[in-house]
Amino acid sequence: MADPKGFLTHDRELPARRPVDVRISDWREVYQDFSQEKLTKQAARCMDCGIPFCHNGCPLGNLIPEWNDLVFRTDWREAIERLHATNNFPEFTGRLCPAPCEAACVLGINSDPVAIKRVEVEIIDRAFAEGWVTPQPPAVKTGKKVAVVGSGPAGLAAAQQLTRAGHDVVVFERADRIGGLLRYGIPEFKMEKRHIERRLEQMRAEGTEFRTGVNVGVDITAAELREQFDAVVLSGGATQWRDLPVAGRQLKGIYQAMEYLPLSNKVQEGDYAVSPISAEGKHVVVIGGGDTGADCIGTAIRQGAASVTQLEIMPQPPRSRPGSQPWPTFPILFKMESAHEELEDGGGQRVYAVSTTEFVGDADGNVRALRLVEVEGPQNGFKPIPGTEREIPADLVTLSMGFVGPEKGSLLQDLAEAGGDGFYDARGNVARDKTYMSKVDGVFVAGDMGRGQSLIVWAIAEGRAAASGVDRFLTGDTALPYPILPTARPLV
Repeated sequence: MADPKGFLTHDRELPARRPVDVRISDWREVYQDFSQEKLTKQAARCMDCGIPFCHNGCPLGNLIPEWNDLVFRTDWREAIERLHATNNFPEFTGRLCPAPCEAACVLGINSDPVAIKRVEVEIIDRAFAEGWVTPQPPAVKTGKKVAVVGSGPAGLAAAQQLTRAGHDVVVFERADRIGGLLRYGIPEFKMEKRHIERRLEQMRAEGTEFRTGVNVGVDITAAELREQFDAVVLSGGATQWRDLPVAGRQLKGIYQAMEYLPLSNKVQEGDYAVSPISAEGKHVVVIGGGDTGADCIGTAIRQGAASVTQLEIMPQPPRSRPGSQPWPTFPILFKMESAHEELEDGGGQRVYAVSTTEFVGDADGNVRALRLVEVEGPQNGFKPIPGTEREIPADLVTLSMGFVGPEKGSLLQDLAEAGGDGFYDARGNVARDKTYMSKVDGVFVAGDMGRGQSLIVWAIAEGRAAASGVDRFLTGDTALPYPILPTARPLV
């Protein structure tokens, strides 16, 4: 145990965010540096519980008490070894994961939980700075070829594990750059894309091959893929977005979040000088109160929006854990992300328990306003409350309402035909067995395509688990250091 009294003598502390007026003028990450002295105090708060519930809270099974103790003792080299033992990409999870491990922290029963994410990201950033993150090419090649379709966190994790197991791995990505939603769904201010690039450099050196601009199912058919490779991993995500079919939806100026956000990332990549869909000078309405909605808020503010309003159909969540969501489950709480802080600083609003009834257009077919109504809670079926109708200005609307499953394009259509009955589960995701193999022999499924919309930490965990299934399928056994996970959905 790092410090037997650490949780009694140190309060939870996180790095400060850069001042709002400074950070909205650029696209760099919002957090300031965190000193080693402060970090070791945060690591000292870990109680090294007899039953570390943080392990169960983390789908990856991260060895959290171990690397908290190592950070406290400033044994950074061993800390990154323990962190990498369960997580291929802690630089991603440390920035983007909502931290179910912290929700499960025993200290969180009656105090603030350990700042696990901050310790995690400091370990990996130091490891890169010190040059400890090096390629790990396989000692022996198997001669087996594996195709990974999709280069998000699930696909990258599966690809790295399989490459290290000695297989020849090719990752196919239909976009022009590798990374999936890490690349084009996460704004630069939440995670600078240099973190992706340095990890891809390691993976290329290990032997993983990346092919961009390839729409699998169109540019190469499912049959051709199965013929050319010994195994296939489907990791294309749950990218079929949820729409809002109300009057006026056809008006110009209404976009899905994943039509809007990638363009701002392309500006940061140097593809555009200005985003083709810009919020500059416009009244922006973001429909959806989740993380993607917050990404749209921060993006619109940095583009110079005249105003930003976020709408959410659910009532405002509580600020502390309610009795109906007891420890160690993952509670739905009121969040104040950096984008929300920027929203309030600029006079914007988060409006809860409202439903959009109509988009109103001008004479040229552009959206100019949005009509909404207050609704009763979900237990009443979001019933409209009479007399609460109102109209707000809206020159640009983004729909950030989540995803409903994988895209049923030609790739999945062909595989579903080959797999027969039961290719999809009851929720419309690609069904798989406990080894993550689909109904088609040699075709495996990892991440949101099989799980449904979920967390980045689950994507990486499933990529690792599917890789062990593939390795066992190809060689009859596996030495990959990860167990086969249950496919049941978690509490988060």
